[in-house]
Formats: sequence, structure tokens, C-alpha cells
Amino acid sequence: MLIAIAITFSGNLFGQELDRTTLPIKEPARKTYKELDVRNVTAPPRFEVKAPKGAPNVIVILIDDQGFGATNTFGGPVATPNMDKLAENGIRYNRFHSTALCSPSRVALLTGYNHHSNNMGCIGEAATTYSGNTSVRPQSITPMAEVLRQNGYNTAAFGKYHETPPWEISIAGPQDRWPTRSGFEKFYGFIGGETNQWAPLIYDGVTLVDTPEDPNYHFTTDMTNQAISWVRFQQALSPEKPFFMYYAPGATHAPHHVSKEWIEKYKGKFDQGWDKLREETLARQIKLGIVPPGTKLAPKPADIKDWATLSADEKKLFTRQMEVYAAFAAQTDYEAGRLISSIEKLGIMDNTVIVYIAGDNGASAEGQMNGMYQEMTYFSGVAETVPDMLKHYDEWGSPSTYPHFAAGWAVALDAPFSYTKQVASDFGGTRNGMIIQWPAGIKAKGEIRSQFGHFIDIAPTVYEITKIPSPKMVNGIQQDPIEGTSLAYSFNNAKAPEEHKVQYFEMFGNRAIYQDGWYARTVHRPAWRGKPLNTLQEDKWELYNTTKDFSLANDLAPKNADKLKTMQELFMQEAEKYHVLPIDDRLLERTNAELMGRPTVMGDRNTVTYGEGMRGMGVDVFIDLRGKSYTITSEVAVDANGNGVIVCQGGRFGGISFYVKDGKPAFSYNYLGMESTDIIADQPLKPGNYKLVYEFKSDGGLGKGGLGTIIVNNKKVAEKRIEKTQPGIFSVDDLADIGVDDGTHVADYGKSSKFNGKIEYVTIERK
Repeated sequence: MLIAIAITFSGNLFGQELDRTTLPIKEPARKTYKELDVRNVTAPPRFEVKAPKGAPNVIVILIDDQGFGATNTFGGPVATPNMDKLAENGIRYNRFHSTALCSPSRVALLTGYNHHSNNMGCIGEAATTYSGNTSVRPQSITPMAEVLRQNGYNTAAFGKYHETPPWEISIAGPQDRWPTRSGFEKFYGFIGGETNQWAPLIYDGVTLVDTPEDPNYHFTTDMTNQAISWVRFQQALSPEKPFFMYYAPGATHAPHHVSKEWIEKYKGKFDQGWDKLREETLARQIKLGIVPPGTKLAPKPADIKDWATLSADEKKLFTRQMEVYAAFAAQTDYEAGRLISSIEKLGIMDNTVIVYIAGDNGASAEGQMNGMYQEMTYFSGVAETVPDMLKHYDEWGSPSTYPHFAAGWAVALDAPFSYTKQVASDFGGTRNGMIIQWPAGIKAKGEIRSQFGHFIDIAPTVYEITKIPSPKMVNGIQQDPIEGTSLAYSFNNAKAPEEHKVQYFEMFGNRAIYQDGWYARTVHRPAWRGKPLNTLQEDKWELYNTTKDFSLANDLAPKNADKLKTMQELFMQEAEKYHVLPIDDRLLERTNAELMGRPTVMGDRNTVTYGEGMRGMGVDVFIDLRGKSYTITSEVAVDANGNGVIVCQGGRFGGISFYVKDGKPAFSYNYLGMESTDIIADQPLKPGNYKLVYEFKSDGGLGKGGLGTIIVNNKKVAEKRIEKTQPGIFSVDDLADIGVDDGTHVADYGKSSKFNGKIEYVTIERK
């Protein structure tokens, strides 16, 4: 009988500990043998890297666009029982900070380095060629997921991933900064800033997948099902192996999509308006100990109207907006609770660290003063009126809307502070409630921690508790020293002196510096304003002592000029060190790739040929036709009752589509989902091969109209004028497709958008 004996070494190499500071961890040299017969040789141990003994599972739950004063757990109006339960069994941090914007906060969390160090000074859709703002993660920074993976962890991410440069989101790549090339073995979610919760663009790994055909479908539920399935599978196959999960719903970022059942729970809960809500929230925060006794509401920005001055129609609309948002937030906590419950059922809660962060920045005021029925109007500079939006009152939050709420609610949900998302110089933009629960490692229950913390502190904290060092060398490239500070020192010592002593903040020119409780800042541009309040050189700076002034209500600058100057000098030192300079406060200009010098897949080309099956092509991938004359040429084989899309871009809330319906060639221009110009041939095509052409002659310039013509085999069959076009993008998640219209539909195609014939090619040429 032949007996095979397998020996594995993992934590040490022949009695020596593995060097985890260099990745990949080096495997031992392979031995050579002179012996002919394997029976006469002792089998060598098998090399396998395992996580340090006792290393915990780690789950990071990150909610999107949720202000400090939004959840019940931190004194807000939205019921979050699952967050409450974690807080009761763990610890709450009430001085924890983001960067004030989604992508920058996320890269900071996932790496342990400041957002400018990650070259993510803004979102990738506004990247420039300056260091600190290219959106391309440097080789000297390795994501935490990759570090954990190479140290014996299973890793997975679910939900939103907005850390990939937009021009890299195609099969052309490179895919180095996709989630599955950034340390995650499993990814299920969307790659971008937001998605339609009813009809998302979903990737499983690097593959686009179809949205499940379920009339009750909602993305947050879907991603939670996927997360639960993955962790069950992982525990069934390798229970001895720890895992790291990043659970990041698209909620509560706009569009605010949620079912009527959830909305009904909040009917009438916000009739008091945003001013009273701020007062109520502060009172609850004081009662809960979230803020110190005596904390005052920071001044409400002058641009935000007093609720009492609003018209009856404004109050009706705005109240509905908030009811839908609250329902969306409550549903998200419910789904997060299902994930947490699955961990309990698996019996692994004791050694699982759950980090639950209520927001990657403050609540969003990007809905401007009145909110929006469909958010894409903002990008085309079209103001939505209250009377027009009231027409959608009953459907607000449903698949027929793509809504956002009024800025006044964002200010209220960021109580007790003044400002909102994007304003990195105000805690309303950066302070986010955080809970950490770890039964095996944190003995405190229901306590509050007030040490200063930041998103860059999460990775160092994970490294410390897993006993895995931040690497010094990865793939032969020297790594930058980790920039965050572990929070583990505060786990079991509420009075421990804070160790994160200095932190800069900057976004769109809003900038600040924190040092040992002192805080100097300037508000350069609120989120609802298209232009700065002042030039960078003329900005007015303020000074606060945050140890005595939690909400930033008492400006000490007039009496402390020397201290303010010292803090301003410190900001400039930190800004130079971390690639913040030069500061770029441009806004819409930065969405123009050509102007900013960042790449697009098309580059300087004016002609491109696509093939059937190509889909999900974003703004930086598909040819840009805005403000241009162009032709679309396609050779197709049409069957009897020919039907379906040849090429489209956009969806229900704006887009273009060249298609065949009931055998008739057609083109539709859907202007912001508000009106559609349809150009349709009179006669249907008989079965056969055709050369179909759509030609658009623009009047010239963004937003201008033009003449649209359909040509079949060199014969004009339909023509019509399009009076206006969208100067802005059609969508961030309803993208360009060949042979189908994924997501929501640009036009009515009948039973299916899928082309039922054969498409040889689609060539688009812009003039």
C-alpha cells in the first residue's frame, strides 16, 4: 500500500516567520534531487501562505451620501435598527471623517492613504493630468484587499465601485484598477458613481450580466443576496480561512429609488420641514451623547430658505422628496441587516469585525434648491420647476423617476453642521458616524469614542488587528509609508489620547486643516453653487477649537490671527506633501476630457466601427456625438417582422436610438425623458439585406438642433427636424449598446429591444 503524506507550512518557513512586508511572499527555492525513486525520498512540505493565526473576518459596510444626522443611531430621523444593534454591541465613533466626496473617500478607505496620494483628488470623471488628480492609483500604493488576499484571506466586494478611471471601463482596459485586479477575488456590482436601482448596469467580475427579470427587483436586495451567497459558499468550502468583504450599496446616493411599501412608513414624518428637523436632531444627539451638552446648531447657509417662507406646493413636493429618501435609507439598513444576520447564522460573529460607516461624505445637496425629478437635467443645465415636478408626486422614487431631493434636506441631515457633501472644509461634508463591533476583540458595548479619525485609518486598523503589516515592497516596487493611523488603540480605552493628530481636507477649493483639536477652514464653494464665493487667493478663513465647539458654530479667527496664520501655513505644508497643490476649483469644465487632457477610448478619431453584442460603453468609451453632425451606417439582415435596436446611447431619461420597429427603420431622440422626436419610415422592410444610414446635420454647437434623415439602400425614406439636443451626458449608467438597449429604454421597441436579425457592423462618423 502506498501512503502519501502531505505536509504544509504556512505561518513560518522552516521555523522562521514569513516576511509579510514584501509581496508576493517569496516561496522557498525548489529543491533538486539525485535520487531516482520517489519512495526513497521524504516529501518536502507544501508552501501555502495562510493568514496569521486567529486573524478575524472583516466586513466593511459603507453607505453612500448619508449625513451625520441622518440615522436614528446618530440622532437622525431615519430608523436604522440594524445599525442600532451593532452600536449596542460595539462602539460608536462621533469624530470620524471622510473626504467630502465618494471616490476620494473610497480610495482612502480601501488603501489607508489620502485621496490625493491615490491621485483621486476628485472623481475620475473630472480627472486631470496633475499629480493628485489623474485618478490612476500609483504603483507605490497597494489596496488593502490585495494585501489581505496575498496574506491568506478570501476577498469580495459587492455594490458600488467608483475607483476605476472611466476610460478604462471596457474590455480595452487596462483592468489593473478594476475591483478584481485590485485585490477582490469576487465582485458583483456597478462600476461608477451611481446606478438606477431598478435597472442597474451590473458586472460580475469583469463580465456584464443581465439584470434579473423580476418585477420586484431592486439592486440593493440583489447585491445583498449575492453577498450572503458568497459568504455561505466561502464558509462551506474553507471555514478555516478568514475573509474580507466590502459591502457598499449605491444607496443612499441619487437616484432615490425605493418601493411604495417603504415610502408609506415615512408618510407625514417630515411635514415639520428642514429647520425644525435640524432642531429635533440636535436634541436627540445631545440626549444620546452623540454630541456634547451645550452644542449649538451651526448657522444654516443663507442660500437655504426658511421652511416657513415656502409655498404650499414647495412644502408638498419637498416633503415627498424627504419621505422617499428616508425610505431608501431605511431599506438599505434592512438589507445590511440581512447580511449581518447571515453572519450570526453561520456562527462566526465572535471573530468577525464589522465596520459600519454611515456615509462616504455628507448628505448631498447636488439636487440644488428644488430637487430633481430626474437628475440628468442638471448636466444639461435645465432647471426643473416645482409645478413640473409635482406632476410626478405619486410616482416619486419609482422606476419612472430618477430623483434627488432639495438641498435644504441635505443641510438638515448633516446636523448639527452647516454644509454638505463636496464641502470638505465643513464637518457637514466630512463627518460620518461609524460603528465597529468585534465581540472577540472589543469588550465595550454601547460606548462612544471621540478620538479624531479619518477614512485613511481603516486600513491601518485592519492591518493591526489581523497582524498583517502594510507592505514595504510589492512586485518589486517600493511602497509609500502608510498615511493613516490605526484606531485599535481606542477599542477598549475610551479616554485614550487620540493618535491621528493632523489631517488636511480639500475638495473643489474647499479646504481645511485639523491639528490637535484646532481647525482652520475656508468655504470656497457650496455644492449648490456653480461658481466659487471668492477666488482662491481671496478666500476668507475661519478658526475653531473643536474640543469646545463640536459643530463649528463659533469662529475664533478675529481674536486669534497668529494661530490662524500658523494653521494656514500647516495646510500648505500638508498640501504640498500629499499632492494637493495646485488646487483645481473648476467644476463643469473638468468633465470635458479633451480640455483636461485625460484620455478617452476614441481619442482623436472621428470614425469608429462597432460590432453586434458590444454594450455598456460609457461616455469616455463611446464616440461623443454632442454638438456634432454625424452619420450612422449599418449593414443588416432583416427577417420578417424585423425589430430591435441597431445602436443606442442613453435610456428612459435621455438618449438616442437607431432601430427597426415592426419592420420600419426608425430613429428617436429622447430629450431628458421629457419629449421625444421620432423619425420613422412609412414602409416596412421586406426580409433581406440592407444598408441603413441615419444622418444628422447639426445646426452647430452643444444643445443645438438639426435635421435627421434615414436612408435605406441610398434612398431617403424619412426626414424630420430635431429642435434641440442635450448638451450634457445622457446617463451615467444607461450606456451605449449595439443590437440591444440594456437598462431602461430610449424608445418603445415593442416586445424586445434585441435586434432579431443580423447586424454586420455599425460605423459612426462625426463631422
